[in-house]
Amino acid sequence: MSRVKSNFSIKDLENISGIKAHTIRIWEKRYELLSPDRTNTNIRRYSLKSLRKLLNITLLYNHGFKISKIASLDQEEIPIMVREIALKSNSEQVSINALKLSMVNFDTILFDATFEEIILHNDFDFVFINIFMPLMNELGILWQTNAISPSHEHFITNLIKQKIHIQTESLQKEHIPQHNNKVFVLYLPEDEIHELGILFLNYFILKYGFRTIFLGQSLQTESLETLLSFNSDLCFVTYLTVEPNKHIINYYVEDFYQKIIKGGNAQLAIMGPQQVHLDLANLPKNIHLFKTVDAFQQKFLEASIFV
Repeated sequence: MSRVKSNFSIKDLENISGIKAHTIRIWEKRYELLSPDRTNTNIRRYSLKSLRKLLNITLLYNHGFKISKIASLDQEEIPIMVREIALKSNSEQVSINALKLSMVNFDTILFDATFEEIILHNDFDFVFINIFMPLMNELGILWQTNAISPSHEHFITNLIKQKIHIQTESLQKEHIPQHNNKVFVLYLPEDEIHELGILFLNYFILKYGFRTIFLGQSLQTESLETLLSFNSDLCFVTYLTVEPNKHIINYYVEDFYQKIIKGGNAQLAIMGPQQVHLDLANLPKNIHLFKTVDAFQQKFLEASIFV
């Protein structure tokens, strides 16, 4: 079971907050903003409380407050000011920093309040693409470098999933599909468990009036053959975050082509970072790669394509 990381190096603080280690040391010395413990070899070690404080300071600092002004504030004032700024700001980076703070504090209330304020001024597509995805990209790097624990990453991921599920359920209840001549099957290949991308694509396709069949994570290719008897004009959609890895991804795509879409009308749309390892020269014409949601929309979701 994952333990919550509670001890941080100055490099961890730099990576999470975006404030250079050299600057953190200056703030400590000049303004006594942080008081790290020291190891026997005189290496700084910071508590979770220190990280929370630095994230609060960073949010104020990035919002135009001088560090001397922040240092003069009462310690109880800072979190109050941070919440007010986070909930009123239209800056994506301020919103991302507020969500980071909610992650470090395991603070669902701050996460929800930040989300509700953002969604007042933007649609859900904007929030996911411009705030949630950059946040998750940052957290992925922090997790890989052990700057945050798996507990932090799981906490924030599941809160984002909740928001996607709510938006998706609303669409399913309120909207009847406008286009019945194309059905999208959303799935993740075997051993791929990162669902955020495919969950958002399911919501996005539904929003444009198409029917979807959402199958979720870690499916063997053979299990998809059954769907062809249901409808031969399917568009399979997948999002490859870590699997199939670079050593097997070309074999996977060729195997999918041979078993599922060769000789028929079905297509495969691939998104996600693993697509960079595909051999484009040998890619069948009914397999499509997309780096952005906009590109996917233009190819498949414009109504005129299927009229």
